[in-house]
Amino acid sequence: VQLQACGGGLAQARGSLRLSCAASGRDFSSYTMGWFRRAPGKEREFVGSISWSGDSTYYAGSVKGRFTISRGNDRNTVYLQMDLLKPEDTAVYYCAAAFAGSHRVSYVPESRYSKWGQGTLVTVSS
Repeated sequence: VQLQACGGGLAQARGSLRLSCAASGRDFSSYTMGWFRRAPGKEREFVGSISWSGDSTYYAGSVKGRFTISRGNDRNTVYLQMDLLKPEDTAVYYCAAAFAGSHRVSYVPESRYSKWGQGTLVTVSS
């Protein structure tokens, strides 16, 4: 099982970036997909997540209204559209998968995320 995240890079404040995460190696039916980030010197934090069906999402308060998670038609690709970026969004972003047991669950406790990608760096300059 592999999760491959990409799309990170350098952006200016109030700019945009889109990250993608491709899952391969198994059937991800009933898996909720999440995005997390770790800023320099800080602990990992939850960013947002999306149900397998793609019609239910859940966001951290710090990104709600600025970030949008979506799922590709194949259900095994997840996107994180980041708009109105702030310098404090600078972090390594990780995608992860958690078995939710349902196609429509968007929130799963972090402890249940069992599959993790390698991370992609996002740097936002002021």
